[in-house]
Amino acid sequence: MRRATAAFTLALAVSSGGVAEAKTVVVTAARLLDVATGKYVEQPMVVITDGRITAVGTQATMTVPADAEKVDLPGLTLLPGLIDMHVHLDSSPKYGGYTGLAFTDSFWAVVAVPNAAATLNAGFTSVRNVGADRYNDVALMQAIDQGIIPGPRITPAGYALGATGGHCDTTYFPPSVNMTSPGVFNGPDEARRMVRTMKKYGAKVIKICATGGVFSNDAVGVQQLSVEEIRAIVEEAHMDGMKVAAHAHGPEGIRAAILGGVDTIEHASLVDDEGVKLALKYGAAFGMDIYNTDYTQAEGRANGVRESEIKKDHDIGEAQRQNFCKAVKAGVKQVYSTDAGIYPHGWNAKQFAVMVRYCATPLQAIQAATINAAAALDQPGDVGQVAVGRWGDLIAVQGDPLADVSVLEHVAFVMKGGVVVRGR
Repeated sequence: MRRATAAFTLALAVSSGGVAEAKTVVVTAARLLDVATGKYVEQPMVVITDGRITAVGTQATMTVPADAEKVDLPGLTLLPGLIDMHVHLDSSPKYGGYTGLAFTDSFWAVVAVPNAAATLNAGFTSVRNVGADRYNDVALMQAIDQGIIPGPRITPAGYALGATGGHCDTTYFPPSVNMTSPGVFNGPDEARRMVRTMKKYGAKVIKICATGGVFSNDAVGVQQLSVEEIRAIVEEAHMDGMKVAAHAHGPEGIRAAILGGVDTIEHASLVDDEGVKLALKYGAAFGMDIYNTDYTQAEGRANGVRESEIKKDHDIGEAQRQNFCKAVKAGVKQVYSTDAGIYPHGWNAKQFAVMVRYCATPLQAIQAATINAAAALDQPGDVGQVAVGRWGDLIAVQGDPLADVSVLEHVAFVMKGGVVVRGR
């Protein structure tokens, strides 16, 4: 507890911008995976000063600075901190269907706190939270950045944006309840206004719902936004320096989202050959959550998920996995997106093995959660690699993740910004 408290105090000083003496940490291990090349560096040394990496080399060619704190990880393999591009930290799979109505609105902001800690402890030092009620993800980001609570670096979306009655609207209730999501819009002009509103209240990325979905009262693949609406959102977001992620299961909605200029397609479950070609042509990345069906089918009913949703999840699950394989073989860039919150937070790394089972190499799966994700976040100079200038976000595992990617499910060490979060 004393070590954790000291680390947390240091994290507070660094993240809040407080005046503190420059701190240097040197990390050594058995080897380091260069995620850009797939090559191993034997006996690496990583130097981190004030939270940023200032040198990377080998123990044979570098000298430990005299004032440095030493973190030695014998027998372990170092990698950059992992990135999950599709999480919902203020959601819990324990409360499906209508069971969440038993709790007050602010309950979900509290739920997000241990979820953030579990995600960080699992080795995911950065996440993109694509949709949250009451700007819970913005509040969580601020609390983490201020050192009040532990958690990953968060890129928040605020409310997910969508059409009246669509997947991003509140669709569980009769007219007498009159519930409408604050993220609803209709037409290009309202779409632009909603982007500006999300930006005003702290969003760093925009999430839209281009099609129906599993956990809503609509057909999973039906298109819900026009190309004109999507294009208006993308133009406004890009003008403000924000990327756009589109929830899209069906082929028509996927094509509309790509033609509208979105940066990442989330789910992409029923993508057709034309959608794959468009993704390659326009450079859209796919974030395909191909693990969580296992959890929903096994535990969904016990958690209150409605039968209609269980069926939709079952019907698209294997199709999504086969289409993931098709997209990988075609060369569509993949980003690691799990939809955490549909399954328990902290289980994020379980998707790596499923990606490898369905055509990805271990390196491709790891790159999806590192350099590809960093590029899609527009943060390649900050996260995604163990390289000079990046944050000192590191994980370490036993074994060889290129031989058995499932070792990433059991991280032995986590560091964020040069501060030890888990391990030695």
